Amino acid sequence: MKLFVAVDFSDPTDLILRVAKRLAKSLDASVWVVHAAEPEPDFVGYDAGPEVVRGQVAKELREEHRRLQQYADQLREAGVDAKAILVRGPTVQALLAMAEKQGADHIVVGSHGRGMVAEMLMGSISQGLIRAGRWPVTVVPVKNPKE
Repeated sequence: MKLFVAVDFSDPTDLILRVAKRLAKSLDASVWVVHAAEPEPDFVGYDAGPEVVRGQVAKELREEHRRLQQYADQLREAGVDAKAILVRGPTVQALLAMAEKQGADHIVVGSHGRGMVAEMLMGSISQGLIRAGRWPVTVVPVKNPKE
């Protein structure tokens, strides 16, 4: 079994990874830790040339990939077969395309619980994965209980 664990580098990522680790161990599953990075910019600002923008984007992508590798390393240290992958594009579509390509069996994602208005304006990654995907989705509630 392959678990596809979507992370966004926010504070609750550790909680999502703990849940994924428990699931992976109980299901004898391997884990793909995945992050959907911003798609290519549609335009370049007037002040910065394309080379500057490409350099900054490359730096950000290297940092995101390094963080993903650290998450996969932590899971491997805990005895879980784990790999990291960085995809680019609109979040839901990029995650679903990679889940299909890698043969995922189950998706794990966090839900920030921002509320109905925020979800109507920005959408919800977890809702998008549930609606558009063909996989079971475990949604980890990550809203701060003090809020």
